[in-house]
This record gives sequence, C-alpha cells and structure tokens, in this order.
Amino acid sequence: MSMRIKSNYLLYNGIKYRCSLGNGGFSNKKKEGDGCTPIGVFQVTDILYRKDKLKNLVTNYNLRTISPSDGWCDDPSSKYYNSKIKFPFANSAEKLFRQDDLYDIVCITNHNQNPIIPGAGSAIFIHVATKDYATTAGCIALGLKDLLEILSTLTKTTDIYFGL
Repeated sequence: MSMRIKSNYLLYNGIKYRCSLGNGGFSNKKKEGDGCTPIGVFQVTDILYRKDKLKNLVTNYNLRTISPSDGWCDDPSSKYYNSKIKFPFANSAEKLFRQDDLYDIVCITNHNQNPIIPGAGSAIFIHVATKDYATTAGCIALGLKDLLEILSTLTKTTDIYFGL
C-alpha cells in the first residue's frame, strides 16, 4: 500500500483527497525555512494528537498526546534539531499545542531523521489543513475528515511519495 502526493491532491487506496503543500512547491534540495515540501519517499513514524479535541481516533499507531509544553525544534544549530522538545526551550522551536486546529493531528514523517542533517529541513508533518487549504511551510495538509479516514488504515510501512 502506498500514498502519492501531487500538487493539490493526495492519492491513497484509489481515492483522491484534496491537500495543500509548501508555499515553495516541491524541492529535491530541501533547506530549513525555504517553504518547500521535500521530494522523496517517506513514512509516518509517529502520530501526535490533541486528546482534548479529538476522541476515539482510530489508527494502527500508538498515539501520543500533545501537551501545552510540546514543541518541535527548527534551529539547525541545536542538538535537538528536527526533534520533539518541551518548552521552555532556549532555541527556536515551533509550538505543537496551537490555538487553531492545524496540529490537532500531527503525523511525523521520517524526512531528515536518519541521520538528522542540520539545515536540511525540520518538522515535515502531515497535519490538518486550513479551511481554504492555504499553503504550508513545507508540510502536507488535509481536511480533518480525510486525514481521519486515511489514518484508519495507514501503517508505518506505507510508502508516501512526495512529488514523485
């Protein structure tokens, strides 16, 4: 089973889902802060979610909750670059516990994970889209209903093709 992501849709199990991606389009030379979605084949390694907002999430993953102190380091000079952190945090990091609904579900991909290369892009997630499917800073975003449908059958061995 695999998933393919093109410019404005994701194809999974023969179904097309509307999605948004990085404001810089796809790139095979992903750099921190360029707004691009990396080209490549990835997997979702972990799923984080807002337990206070979502109930009965059905998935093949061991879910981890997002707490108010959770973040993701996007500072290439930090030894925690492209990793989950806890606030307070001395370096630059993105808050995972947000007031909007975009990170109610955060699917962590293995982009730039093994090994982590400073500056090669961090926090490439699959998450909830804005109502108007606005572009992201490099992530893939889907409508909540669609993301929930996909997560009901997605596994850690599902290959996800970004831009291929």
